[in-house]
Amino acid sequence: MGIIHQLTPVLADQISAGEVIERPASIVKELVENSLDAHSTRIDVIAANAGLKSIRVIDNGVGIAADDVPRAFLRHATSKISSRQDLFAVSTMGFRGEALPSIASVADVEMVTAVEHQAGVDYHLRGGEELSKRPAGARRGTDITVRDLFYNTPARLKYLKTPHTELSRIVDIVNRLALAHPEVAISFTHDQRELFRSAGNGNLPQVIAAIYGVKVGREMIPLKAADDDFQVSGYISLPDLTRASRQYITLTINHRYVRNFALTKAVTAGYRSKLMVGRYPVAVINVDLDPRLVDVNVHPAKREVRLSKEEQLTALIEAGVNRSLSQVNLVPDVGEEATNLLSKDESKVSEEQPRFNATPVVSTHRQQSATNPANADATDSFVDNPVVIHQQKDLENADVKEFDKRYQYEHLSGIFGDNSVSQPAPHVSPAKAEQQSLGISDQGDETSDRFPQLEYIGQLQGTFLLAQASDGLYIVDQHAAQERINFERYRKEIADVSADQQTFLTPLVLTYPTAEALKIIDRLPLLHQVGLQLEQFGQNSFMLAAHPTWFVEGQEEATAREMISWVLRGEKLNLEQFRIKTAAMMSCKRAIKANHHLDEQQARALLAHLRQCQNPFNCPHGRPVTIHFTDNDLEKMFKRIQDSHVPYADEFDEHGND
Repeated sequence: MGIIHQLTPVLADQISAGEVIERPASIVKELVENSLDAHSTRIDVIAANAGLKSIRVIDNGVGIAADDVPRAFLRHATSKISSRQDLFAVSTMGFRGEALPSIASVADVEMVTAVEHQAGVDYHLRGGEELSKRPAGARRGTDITVRDLFYNTPARLKYLKTPHTELSRIVDIVNRLALAHPEVAISFTHDQRELFRSAGNGNLPQVIAAIYGVKVGREMIPLKAADDDFQVSGYISLPDLTRASRQYITLTINHRYVRNFALTKAVTAGYRSKLMVGRYPVAVINVDLDPRLVDVNVHPAKREVRLSKEEQLTALIEAGVNRSLSQVNLVPDVGEEATNLLSKDESKVSEEQPRFNATPVVSTHRQQSATNPANADATDSFVDNPVVIHQQKDLENADVKEFDKRYQYEHLSGIFGDNSVSQPAPHVSPAKAEQQSLGISDQGDETSDRFPQLEYIGQLQGTFLLAQASDGLYIVDQHAAQERINFERYRKEIADVSADQQTFLTPLVLTYPTAEALKIIDRLPLLHQVGLQLEQFGQNSFMLAAHPTWFVEGQEEATAREMISWVLRGEKLNLEQFRIKTAAMMSCKRAIKANHHLDEQQARALLAHLRQCQNPFNCPHGRPVTIHFTDNDLEKMFKRIQDSHVPYADEFDEHGND
């Protein structure tokens, strides 16, 4: 007797469900897409216990005729394609006829539906088996409820994440569908609490604001591009509005949400050098094209598509993004932040204490320099810039040269956070003097033995420091060098996290989209471990009343948001990794940038501090800090080694004169 047999329809449907129905969010996606195909103008999604207890989708679409309802739950039963040619020009969200039978095979499903001018029907299945079918008084449309998901396949349950994570995935799906269809009013309610609602008036910026917040909505600019095959439209964020992952880029093709790396890369490429490394824009972009140019039948859940003219489309998107950005003013508006910062600094100076620009004194307050626009990169790097404030009486009878010398060292103290800077002792080498002035000693230091003592020569283009040692020439990247110095200091400070907290005079309120807020709630313990004591403050907001003492003044909100972004990306970080990443982020923000000119004292101090690092060779991101040309290398480049220097007879006379 043979051993090959045909699977039962129920078992085949359960196997198919493993490809189509991965989690509660998959059910929401399939059911809402069915509602969109039914020409619905309003769709309500209602869930309980992150969808594991129940998911209900109500629409006002065309409905299903009573005779067609049982057939709708048969495998590969569909009304959307009927021939081979239809498969290559799919214009609907669904077409395979797998969603409903797959859902019914792993859950308890009840559908109440009606078409216009006909009686409705109430159809009930459990585990793919029909339980009842009876007439029902219902309005036009479909009301489908899915209960007890995976009740008969418990192995699937253990692969699900926490309720908050599963709920955030549902919210993300609802958000993407709302962005793809702003003309449809979509709402989502969980455990009797409404988490999202769109107006359905076709206003895409309004939907963006509803999901990401009004502030984000205001910083989006329109995008339009077209050629003979494609029409691209949507909204992209200004370059100063970025996120730490690509998850904020929503791409739709014929209003179907898809994932496509090439198209996502084209969006970021359109920003050219306007984006910082590791940052991504917020974007909602739709591509309208002939259905014959796209194959949507390459992924069971239809998340990925294949484009026949992908290179042409990526070039169009990249050019369109770049053109849209070139038509707007990209100078960031700092608004209230600059006003508050200036007012805070100016409040320290009374009318009897005038401001002077000629002979500045360093203040402990931080502000951006408004007197030198050329140093924009320097202000962006959050280096402590001196506030030009001093009392007239302190300048009387002062020796100007000595004052300028003292100012250089006080400014140096501001850059490196070292309040113990003193003037160098006389009659010592510049490098040694700088170390003495900073309280640095070489005794018993292993790093000092393997990293040379550099003597400063000069600065190249405000970016590289030239220095020499006994073994040749060294070129130091000043940004990478200070990143390494800052990193090792912050890593130590963050590693010594204590219960000490700095309290805000006015607590910070951080607002996130619903999907992200749910993830944050689920991972609050990790944030608490590093001293970020967030508390829920409303539906999607969190209050930060205090912060760890190692936060840099003026960068508290930026640091907190960066830390939160790591948990939103779902990175599996332990506490030590979390602190290392935070230290790396802080060190980059606080490091001097390119085109920032240092005076001689600052450059010497930078080299002296670098020599004391445990790893002075690389920045926290792995880039080299310095490159070395040995004396031998230089002689080879100038052909001094190959040149015998014997004068040619025809060039010199007998006395050696040319």
